[in-house]
Amino acid sequence: MKTAFILASSSPFRQQLLKKIIPEFNHFAPDIDETPLVNEHPEQLVRRLALEKAKAAYKTYTHGIVIGSDQVALHGADILGKPHTVENAHAQLARFSGEKVTFLTSLALLDLETGKNTIIVEPFEVHFRLLSDEQIKQYVNKERPLNCAGSFKSEGLGICLFKALKGDDPNALVGLPLLRLNEMLLDWGIDPLAL
Repeated sequence: MKTAFILASSSPFRQQLLKKIIPEFNHFAPDIDETPLVNEHPEQLVRRLALEKAKAAYKTYTHGIVIGSDQVALHGADILGKPHTVENAHAQLARFSGEKVTFLTSLALLDLETGKNTIIVEPFEVHFRLLSDEQIKQYVNKERPLNCAGSFKSEGLGICLFKALKGDDPNALVGLPLLRLNEMLLDWGIDPLAL
């Protein structure tokens, strides 16, 4: 029987990424509470949320391999939220000028029939150029990154804000570390090249 894959995400960016290695899959919006627990470390948070998103598939599906993912952006020890307003986006980007932002992207695989799961966290660093207020204003007005943690879209014009990207998998920055996903699937005896 052919393995069924399910992506626990409504993100079009994650869906596009997953199609690179898994051509056919179902997807759904997991709709879970993403509030951090008291004293929860950012890495613990993204691990927990990736698995909770994957487990939300039990509401609709009975079999298949679920792929769950979550991401937080950190500036120092602060978890960065989505700005939601132009003013907040401008303030976030001004704060990052000449600084480093670290993204922690988690990835969970869950076999719905057996309950077997594997979870990893992939770090990725974004080093910002020194940005003028005018550059920040132009960027925010052009791209409107108001629903993006950190106030930028690396898959778009946001790339112009950076001086360096550091990490093993650039896909992790967009929200789905494909190199690690491939390794995890191979560890489970599933070869994406054979799908």
